[in-house]
Amino acid sequence: MFKPLRQAGALALCVALLGISCAAGAADIKSGLKIAYIPKQINNPYEVIADNGGMAAIKEFGGVGKVVGPSDAGASSQVQYINTLITQRQDAIVIAANDANAVVPYLKKAMSQGIKVVTFDSDTAPEGRQLFVNQANAEGIGRGQIQLVAKLMGGEGEFAILSATPNATNQNTWIKWMQEELKKPEYAKMKLVKIAYGNDDDQKSFVETQGLLQAYPNLKAIIAPTTVGIAAAARYISSSSSKGKVDVTGLGTPNQMRAFVKNGTVKAFQLWDPNQLGYLAAYAAAALASGTITGKEGESFDAGKLGKRTIGPQGEIILGPPTTFDSGNIDNFNF
Repeated sequence: MFKPLRQAGALALCVALLGISCAAGAADIKSGLKIAYIPKQINNPYEVIADNGGMAAIKEFGGVGKVVGPSDAGASSQVQYINTLITQRQDAIVIAANDANAVVPYLKKAMSQGIKVVTFDSDTAPEGRQLFVNQANAEGIGRGQIQLVAKLMGGEGEFAILSATPNATNQNTWIKWMQEELKKPEYAKMKLVKIAYGNDDDQKSFVETQGLLQAYPNLKAIIAPTTVGIAAAARYISSSSSKGKVDVTGLGTPNQMRAFVKNGTVKAFQLWDPNQLGYLAAYAAAALASGTITGKEGESFDAGKLGKRTIGPQGEIILGPPTTFDSGNIDNFNF
């Protein structure tokens, strides 16, 4: 078990006198912290991997972790779980928000009662949390998706985006940067014909894929920046006449996409390790709840096996750049 804060005074003195940030180590984490995770959906495969990473980290530093959440990704579906966690007096809540604004009043209530709030994967409005653990730079993800699909399409033709829910903060931010990247002259021969929403539901995403192919017979590619959507789109196309004609790319896990890469349905896609994302969020929440950081830009903390991490502008912590997976490297990954 880790000992209670011993170096907090020294940390504060270092910041105050020297004007620099000092890394908070794992030894600074209080023992027995209660940290609860609220995923977008309790049964979303991506969210399960991320939450498992968080639970592993909490076990490392001697905390008590649990995962609670809705079975649907509705804008307000997470509210009741936040309220319950407030009454249970958790030390920290780590949430992947389904909507940037719907949960904010309830998270503000949690913070007013001393509960630390960390968003990860999908952010709220800044006033709804103290830290946001981002999988990668949002601009880099969005622009990277267009750069990848352009290679797959040969730089010309029609493509569509199959997103999650219309209110998903992360999806909308990535799509905004995709649209910005498309304004560059090198993409003049590419046309985004539709943004469809599968609501992070496998069957709806499957049906939306079918609808896109019927509505746009000249479609050359689908970008699905959601692990549920990319798998559903690949599953539909793998058994249709569009296989080999319509490229599927986006964000997915190697394990769920391996079969589609092997059978030629998917040539390349991207993602970061969601397990590490959840792991990093747990250490960020623990450092906050222990008082070793406050959430200010420039503060740093120890994140276990991920090493020292520093808080950026607006309380954002970046995990790292995404990886592109293809037939040449996919068997090197297992998540």
